[in-house]
Amino acid sequence: MPAPPRSPVRPTPVRSPRPPVRRRRRTGWAMRAVTTLSVVVLACSGIGHAALTTLDNDIARVDPFQDMKNRPEAGDGMNVLLVGTDGRDKVSEQERHKYRLGGAPCHCTDMMMIVHISEDRERASVVSLPRDSYAEIPPHTDRTSGDRHGAHAVKLNAAYAEGGPQLTVRTVEHMTKVKIDHYLEVDFISFMKTVDVLGGVDICTTRPLKDTYTGLDLPAGSHRLNGGQALQYVRSRHADGSSDLGRMQRQQRFLASLIAHATSSGVLLNPMKFRDISRAVLGSVRADKEFGTGELLDLGRAMNDFSPSSSEFTTVPILQMSYAVKGIGSTLRWDEVKAARLFRALRDDRPLAPHKVRRTPAVRVDVSPRQIRVQVQNGTNVKGLGKRIDGLLAATGFRTTRMPLNAPERNVRRTVVAYDPRWDRSAKSLAAALPGSEMRAVRGQGATLKVIAGTDFKEVRKVRADPYEEKSDVVTGDEVSCP
Repeated sequence: MPAPPRSPVRPTPVRSPRPPVRRRRRTGWAMRAVTTLSVVVLACSGIGHAALTTLDNDIARVDPFQDMKNRPEAGDGMNVLLVGTDGRDKVSEQERHKYRLGGAPCHCTDMMMIVHISEDRERASVVSLPRDSYAEIPPHTDRTSGDRHGAHAVKLNAAYAEGGPQLTVRTVEHMTKVKIDHYLEVDFISFMKTVDVLGGVDICTTRPLKDTYTGLDLPAGSHRLNGGQALQYVRSRHADGSSDLGRMQRQQRFLASLIAHATSSGVLLNPMKFRDISRAVLGSVRADKEFGTGELLDLGRAMNDFSPSSSEFTTVPILQMSYAVKGIGSTLRWDEVKAARLFRALRDDRPLAPHKVRRTPAVRVDVSPRQIRVQVQNGTNVKGLGKRIDGLLAATGFRTTRMPLNAPERNVRRTVVAYDPRWDRSAKSLAAALPGSEMRAVRGQGATLKVIAGTDFKEVRKVRADPYEEKSDVVTGDEVSCP
């Protein structure tokens, strides 16, 4: 198949052209960022040109690369800095009250991600940069006061407040040694509009999430969130004890769910719907001068087989969670060794987790098998059945006793999961691993669950809890989006 045509590059006197990208056959504010990515993904539908070519004039332009010198060497692939600001000027008073958007904006970044699109256009690697990261800003002129400042320490999100997009790009490049090819900036209103035009996005949570600051109140389970609810979801810092890191995980989860929705749903193949979504995104975004609909279409054509499993998400490795800096406060200090390794992978256009074993399809459960202790009993006359099941459960991650017993009754037909009602969530996770098993509540049994093997036993199914709870450094989109 011939390679798709490249859009013409508009030369500028200040930026060196990016090395040509080979084409092969064949993808806070995290959500606001991903809506832009979605346009890229959706452009391959064949209707992208008609829907997008008239939208170039809707994109507000900014020049984040003006007069920049001593930049990092360009690598392979394309790096986009996605920045979400807390701009709320166009949010209605009703929405401010309903979604807890009151207060004055800080004119700083609420989300920052580097999105790396591989040279072969078959992979997107997303690296979240915590807004409270300890950063050293290069010398610059303050955009508000006009004062000249030397290099000094700040929290990363303050770079935008002091020097806007240009200082933000300079600071990120200085910290990561990754050359930024394009800059995209989105705000609250574009986020909500896009989610609503999409018809909402599905989110799954294994635990209740409640944050009185944002008004988020989600019980455990699956939910379709509208624009305002999605805003609450990705803004919440107090829904659990993980603060900004937990919020970034939710942003990544939302991004993965939106990609899954965009690539599997037919809603966006409707030309009118596609146009509306494109306008919702591009009408509220600021981008560098060379990022336009031509680039979106060119990229989209090359990403024919992009899917959630083609995307991978991680957060820059943290060495110290509460690194106190005089005059700044508590910051997050990066692990320089691990971070350097991560950003080297981006520069070299390598997957973030090249040796990660692809998991076979597994049932999503609330409680990780590693937290569940199990005693296996053989309720049949089949010799060795208890030992076999014990081994299979242990291989799946359950904490079995490794000493299976014989049950008092040896004519059990249906496998039983016996549990104390206080550990019902754990029991559901164990029962999910034993298809067809019967759950039986036994008051006073205690924390150890009991499996009584019956003659109906056929298999132990793989189950897994939230990949983030299992401390994965890198997760793929299909692991964190809704089943």
